[in-house]
Amino acid sequence: MTTPLLSLTWTDHITGRQGFLVVDRLVRGVSSGGLRMRPGCTLDEVAGLARGMSMKEALHYNPESRYVPLGGAKGGIDCDPRDPEAYGLLVRYLQTMRPYIESFWTTGEDLGLAQDVVDRAAAEAGLVSSIQAVYPLLDDEAGARRRLADAFAVQVDGIGLDELVGGCGVAESVLMALDRAGVPYWRTRVAVQGLGTMGGATARFLTRAGLTVVAVADIKGTIANPAGLDIEALLAARDAYGTVDRAALRPGDRELPGDAWLAAEAEVLVPAAVSYTIDATNQERITARWIAEAANMPVRAEAEELLAARGVTVLPDVVVNSATNAWWWWTLFGDIGADADEAFTHTRRSMRALTDRTLARAETEGTTPRAAAHALAADRLLMIAERFGQHR
Repeated sequence: MTTPLLSLTWTDHITGRQGFLVVDRLVRGVSSGGLRMRPGCTLDEVAGLARGMSMKEALHYNPESRYVPLGGAKGGIDCDPRDPEAYGLLVRYLQTMRPYIESFWTTGEDLGLAQDVVDRAAAEAGLVSSIQAVYPLLDDEAGARRRLADAFAVQVDGIGLDELVGGCGVAESVLMALDRAGVPYWRTRVAVQGLGTMGGATARFLTRAGLTVVAVADIKGTIANPAGLDIEALLAARDAYGTVDRAALRPGDRELPGDAWLAAEAEVLVPAAVSYTIDATNQERITARWIAEAANMPVRAEAEELLAARGVTVLPDVVVNSATNAWWWWTLFGDIGADADEAFTHTRRSMRALTDRTLARAETEGTTPRAAAHALAADRLLMIAERFGQHR
């Protein structure tokens, strides 16, 4: 495990709460990674996420694309985003991190923070943009910024395109795994933890592909129906934090404890909420064949070993949830335009190819998909370093 390029801890002088920034590496002098806000966030967590970002970026390297992957980084703030002090804390954090954001850290929404909140706080902190460090790498900065702004304005069935591309990517990873195993979509049941941006979009795309979502979990508990949930109705009934209004439930829907999704009778589990959800103890309850990591680091390493030993495949976060980040850069650098069909087509093609390469390498080398993804990322990091030089 390599030492990150930069690791720092900040303590807010007003609340005493802490924030963190870890820059794992730079490529062409710039790094990429979102900013999360959650109670209990730690420096180690942020460091792990930053390493993951380096791999997510590298996995999408295509020498023929305008988008050249950046280095990996991550920010974190130890605070509940619902706390009345959260927004002021966010502004002060960004004010402190301003020199890094202006110079080499591009950031955006992550767990607990929506992009519009990050944008508003960044403006109050005196920043031009949360991704301004990448602007010097653009051929046409004004055109690129306009294209990205236009893309963020695109709505699909009432939901922003930026909220959907990540779930589209997760769904395609799942569908590719099913295709390789010869399992028909209509016979596949899914349980999703978290019905926020990533979980909600994933549930929508999997349902539209013909799979049946039988359980979803939010902060209030698990909603289950073995015959299948009405995902569109649940999405329409959720609040800004992904919590579903129970008044929208149908007669056949049952309310179960919050962790009941783990043991759902389903072929696919999609943890799409918080990190470290599945551990060595609760993994025993899982009967699914696949776990698709829509969240960052939801399966602990010791749990993954136990799951692999009994034939459960973990589709790793560095592959599965990488589409949101890639979509930002595909759009900004001009590989795709501000168009939903173009975005979904590009995302599907890229995510299916990446998942296929990962699973094929895992089979060939007799390793887990995570080990295969890490090996693929290492190969691409070498290619990037050969082309642009090593920036450590």
